[in-house]
Amino acid sequence: MEPTSETLGDFLRARREHLSPETVGLPAGARRRVQGLRREEVAMLAGISAEYYIRLEQGRDLHPSDQILDSIATALQLDDDAAAYLHRLAHPAPAARRKRPRQPAGVNTQMQALLDAWTTTPAYVQAPSSRIVAANRLAVALCPHFAVGKNPLLAMFLEPEMRLLYPDWEAVTAKAVAAIRAMVAVDDADPEVVEVIGELSIGSERFRTLWARRDVRSRAVGPTRFDHPVVGALELNYHKAVLPDTGQILVVYHADPGSKTAESLRLLASL
Repeated sequence: MEPTSETLGDFLRARREHLSPETVGLPAGARRRVQGLRREEVAMLAGISAEYYIRLEQGRDLHPSDQILDSIATALQLDDDAAAYLHRLAHPAPAARRKRPRQPAGVNTQMQALLDAWTTTPAYVQAPSSRIVAANRLAVALCPHFAVGKNPLLAMFLEPEMRLLYPDWEAVTAKAVAAIRAMVAVDDADPEVVEVIGELSIGSERFRTLWARRDVRSRAVGPTRFDHPVVGALELNYHKAVLPDTGQILVVYHADPGSKTAESLRLLASL
């Protein structure tokens, strides 16, 4: 399995190989022997010397300035999440600031009461590894892998029925892996997260392919679709929030008021 921690050079190399010359306005040329952009091309686009960029990829310069990193991020067409990840790789926080919060086994009674009060809104709390530590009844009705003790990230790649639940399975899995990449600390990953990444690396070719791409994206809100076996198509919005002190993540799905999905959720809650 590829380790969860990586070097600045690993990331630069992977992102360079995923950009075509045409994408950045360069001629493709007839005799290219490298996948993606050449190092010299990235250096030119970033406005730095090729020799210096090569030193960065090879790990021989570990102190690039923020200005140089921003220039490289622009050259590689990184979005805000990937650019922030690039800076983290180049300037990791001191060990004292990277202490992980202790992961409790569950949630407090007030949080569980809040989840239970949302009778028409699927909601759950997960550990950073995606293991569910609390959920309301509608979340479990929406997906059995949202039940306490389950791990929907593992299920997404390893359980065939999840392909049926997510009509946009390929896009959903790509977003999930990019979010894990964004969350994993550069050299201090949560042991449970490392274990999940290892299990997926062994059991899922799709995960291995996505992990090797090194896409980085963290989104707290967005749309998602389900094809539920009982109530049919659902178009939901999700919201994620990190809970203070624990590092756990609250995930809430909701439908637009008055929509067909809102009616379907009420039907699902009544069953």
